[in-house]
Amino acid sequence: MPYAFEITSEEVVSTFIARCKEVNPILNAIVEDNYENALKEARTVDYFLNTTTQSIESIAQDMPLLGVPITIKASIAVKDFSIAVGVTSEKHRKAKKDALVVKNVRQAGGIILLTSNTPELCMSWETVNNIIGRTSNPYDTRRTSGGSTGGEAALISSGASLMGLASDVAGSVRLPAMFCGVFGHKPTPYWVSCDGHRPISTNKKWNDTFTIGVMTRYAIDIPLILRSITTSQECKECLNREVDIREITIFYFDDEYCKILSSPIDKEIKLAINNLTNHLKSTYRCQVQKIELKNLKYAMEIGSITPFELNKAETIFNLNDGTKPWKSVFLVTLQRLFNLNTHTWGSILYGILVRFLEKLPASYHENILQKRTLLKKELEQLLHHNAVLIYPTFNASAHYHSEIYYKLLNIAYMNIFNSLSLPVTQCPMGLNRKGLPIGLQIIANDSCDHLTIALAKEIEKKFGGWQVPPSNINIAT
Repeated sequence: MPYAFEITSEEVVSTFIARCKEVNPILNAIVEDNYENALKEARTVDYFLNTTTQSIESIAQDMPLLGVPITIKASIAVKDFSIAVGVTSEKHRKAKKDALVVKNVRQAGGIILLTSNTPELCMSWETVNNIIGRTSNPYDTRRTSGGSTGGEAALISSGASLMGLASDVAGSVRLPAMFCGVFGHKPTPYWVSCDGHRPISTNKKWNDTFTIGVMTRYAIDIPLILRSITTSQECKECLNREVDIREITIFYFDDEYCKILSSPIDKEIKLAINNLTNHLKSTYRCQVQKIELKNLKYAMEIGSITPFELNKAETIFNLNDGTKPWKSVFLVTLQRLFNLNTHTWGSILYGILVRFLEKLPASYHENILQKRTLLKKELEQLLHHNAVLIYPTFNASAHYHSEIYYKLLNIAYMNIFNSLSLPVTQCPMGLNRKGLPIGLQIIANDSCDHLTIALAKEIEKKFGGWQVPPSNINIAT
């Protein structure tokens, strides 16, 4: 039977298009738009809903994203859209087919609105490249939106997108989500197909560390979009599990992972952890315990060996498939110093790091791998199937553009959990005294994403979740 609705898909899509056109000149977050086709698809959805005899329940089951505009990180292939990923020599390169996750979005009824900006080959924690340029933070355009999923984060935070697809190899979902005050989820490895992402890797361990994840403005949408893109039955069953927060054991850690190497954690982030643990203790009678993990002090070393392990990934030094011999890192760096190439410093620094790690003795790598194994076992035993770890996403709120280059060691707050192959949800915890978002990571054991998502929903309910950035438009929450 035909249905009467308060709002049509065309109206929703038109509203988001208008917002994109308003904020993008300020934020510079869009690589390529799909506005015309998106409107056509929205009209098709409206026609279908006005003529179908299918029940609402059946439609929701078959097409949970029907008529909803979705944005896609530009490193994830969308047919006929740019897949240059910031490499200037390949700025005209187009994707020949959709990535599997994009196909799944379409099959779920989602409407692809645009692709969003990312650093060159995703190799930076700030979103800048020499094709599109630099993406700025909606709360303060002098500051970074983070990376590598900075375009998505900026658009979702500014009300130009509701949810989108992201990717994470060393915090690339979580850092921009924190800096822009939205939710970001890095799922259990292998639950979401990485087919169609650039860069790729022929290394068998790639998918232990790298995941395609999701970014949303509201916590309730995490399972909605994750369920739509996964092909894993285990993932779907996990997302369907009921969670009683009273039965979750809460562990937390609010100190620097290494006081010598890492920057101090901002007092307001420590206060946010304290506020959350107190809330869970007083409201749900959760068991709450601060922990000390002996091997966590090696987080920077454990996280940094990941690039070395993934040395078959595509980089600017071996473009296209990641299997070719590397160009000279020294030569590429020298050329950049004299403006003889257009590569960004983030992607060059990756090569310098890999070459540095190669020079370290084999005994060092073996020692760090042993510590990673011990830390993994320690966390698995601690978290089991009914506990989570609360941990800072980063030590401070969004910094000014380009400052990441002397804060690189702080990335260990995030990439340690890539190295450990654990699911993580970044949750916004309001704004600090500067009016900038702060956030926390909720970490669970393998295949326990339902716990981190349940905590994300509770955090949003108690602490407000996404906060509207400075704007002359009233964005309904």
